[in-house]
Amino acid sequence: MPVEGGSAGGGGGVRRAKQKRKSHSLSIRRTNSTEQERPGTLRDAVDAQDSKLPMSVRSNLLDLFGQIEREFENLYIENIELRREIDTLNDRLSADGQTVDGGDLTKGALKTKASHSTSQLSQKLKTTYKASTSKRSHSFHGKVGGPRNFSVGNWELWGDSWIVSSFKATTSRAVCQLVREYVGHRDGIWDVGVTRTAPVVLGTASADHSAMLWSIETGKCLLKYIGHAGSVNSIKFHPTEQMALTASGDQTAHIWRYMVQLPMAAPVPEVSAPCDEEVDFSDKDEVEGDPDGPSECPTLRLASATLRSHQGVVICADWLVGGKQAVTASWDRAANLYDVETSELVHSLTGHDQELTHCCTHPTQRLVVTSSRDTTFRLWDFRDPSIHSVNVFQGHTDTVTSAVFTMSDNVVSGSDDRTVKVWDLKNMRSPIATIRTDSAVNRISVSVGQRLIALPHDNRQVRLFDMAGVRLARLPRSNRQGHRRMVCCTAWSEDNPSCNLFTCGFDRQAIGWNINIPALLQEK
Repeated sequence: MPVEGGSAGGGGGVRRAKQKRKSHSLSIRRTNSTEQERPGTLRDAVDAQDSKLPMSVRSNLLDLFGQIEREFENLYIENIELRREIDTLNDRLSADGQTVDGGDLTKGALKTKASHSTSQLSQKLKTTYKASTSKRSHSFHGKVGGPRNFSVGNWELWGDSWIVSSFKATTSRAVCQLVREYVGHRDGIWDVGVTRTAPVVLGTASADHSAMLWSIETGKCLLKYIGHAGSVNSIKFHPTEQMALTASGDQTAHIWRYMVQLPMAAPVPEVSAPCDEEVDFSDKDEVEGDPDGPSECPTLRLASATLRSHQGVVICADWLVGGKQAVTASWDRAANLYDVETSELVHSLTGHDQELTHCCTHPTQRLVVTSSRDTTFRLWDFRDPSIHSVNVFQGHTDTVTSAVFTMSDNVVSGSDDRTVKVWDLKNMRSPIATIRTDSAVNRISVSVGQRLIALPHDNRQVRLFDMAGVRLARLPRSNRQGHRRMVCCTAWSEDNPSCNLFTCGFDRQAIGWNINIPALLQEK
């Protein structure tokens, strides 16, 4: 997800420079030539331009463009075939005086197909964005997956897969309401969190190299931390003190102290848009607001402590119970345990075969869980100072994007294989519940009191489930509310009276939601 070193810096200036070079941009048009002819045609088009790119870089770009074009061409052809089949089915049902519903679409020729090649290309593009170390002219706004082309009843066609995507409009509007949007970052937001001590504020970590603290009630930026030299990939708050821990693509984690003063609360806006009215935001690349960020926002540049020793992107960091130690997870395939007071490395936790994607600590015990692209997550036990045990759990078939603890003895893991699994710490041989979804799952969160799971998806949706795997709701997303790009993270704050759930995404905004949990559970 995030970017190393100087990959995301200078977004605005580079974007303006890109506009000046508009006359030299490459325009790719679909032709009737064969796939073998396409690369040559594209290279000829580029050679005709005054390009400053090295030949190797230009060749790689052309190959990627060719792959993308072929992938979309395949999706387009499949969608045309499915559209014809739907027309035939509708004509047949109309003759019988029937209508199309979800059950009909799951049978016969319209049975859902697996889109493995599309998923692979999407993951390649997402990883390329995270790992890029070169300057880029603009932000990549999510994955290639194909926009919604058409719908029938409660079913929609995303890419080449049919999925159920509707919920009762009246139910979701009454139970899940958008309260406030937090706009000010200049690039995608990877992580969101809420302080554990007063004053209670919202924190966001962004690919624009900054972390921001926000007033939950007013949406005003209270502080902007700009001490990192790379994408800020996660933010976590100290359990008892006014300190934040941020992980970055600059291969470090920073601990910094903050002091903020909350402004007067603003009135909560009325939101009445139908929750199931969905539109394609492909032409609306940016959220409304000041492109240069929030005005009159104090900035902080110096960290109280810097945690070093990783040889790759630090993707996530968290506090151990008590706040005297911190753990970091990196793309160098290791997780490190540090002493907060001295910033010294205490333990290096190795064993994963590929890059780490997330780490999480238990709220009351000295336990750490790390997730990885190697399809596993590992449980590290530091309760006994003399014995540090580790357990490896294999339950997914693709990258484990996050694994989090609950207040009880459970671990919940989410994956790019489009599943979320609930595990019992006392018996981790097999999950006690499995949630199957229609899109890759990013950084999940579990509420403390009612143990509700909030799932952020690549397809811009956010869904709520209970620990038994029962779907409770889908957050409203329409032409006036909700995320317009991939949703990266969710965070619960059940004690907050106005917003008890927060989400963030690659549309450069965080959103505060009010979830009527008693009503939600009553409707289950």
